[in-house]
Amino acid sequence: MEIRLAKKEDLNTIKLLTEDCALAMQEKGIYQWNEHYPSREKLAADIDKKELYVLEDTSEILGIIVLTAEMDEEYIPIEWLTENGNNLYIHRLATSPSKWGSGLGRKLMDFAEEFARQHHFDSVRLDTFSQNKRNHTFYESRGYKRLGDIFFPKQSDYPFHCYELVL
Repeated sequence: MEIRLAKKEDLNTIKLLTEDCALAMQEKGIYQWNEHYPSREKLAADIDKKELYVLEDTSEILGIIVLTAEMDEEYIPIEWLTENGNNLYIHRLATSPSKWGSGLGRKLMDFAEEFARQHHFDSVRLDTFSQNKRNHTFYESRGYKRLGDIFFPKQSDYPFHCYELVL
C-alpha cells in the first residue's frame, strides 16, 4: 500500500470513489456528501494544486485525502487553539466503502499528521459532519479538540464540527 499525489488520470476513479462514499453514507443516514459535493471540478482543482493524495494497493485507489495550507473562509469565525497562518487543513477524506473498518482512514490520517510534522505546521485542522458520530469518536481518539460549528448550506442543514490537533 502506498500514498502518493493524485494525477489527472486518476480523476474519474476518484470521483467514482466519492460517489460510492456519498451513497454508502446516505444508506447509514449520514447526509454529508451529495450531488453538489465533492464536485468533479473541486477534485480536479485539488489535483492541479497538488493537494490531493491517493492511497492505493496494487494500482487500485482505495482512499483519498486533501492536504492544504489554505484556510476556507467558513473557518474564520472559529476560535482555533493556534494562530492562523501555519496550519494544515484536511478535506475530502474518503475510503472505499467496501473497506470501511479496515484502518484505511487511520493510514490516511497518520500520513496527514506526519506530513504536517515534517513540514513544521503548528496544527492540523478539519471539519466533520455533526451527524457522523463515528467520525467524532475517530478524531477525538486521535487527540483532536472540537472547537465550534460551521455550515455548508449546499451540503446539509446540519452543522459541521471543527476540530484541531496541536502538534
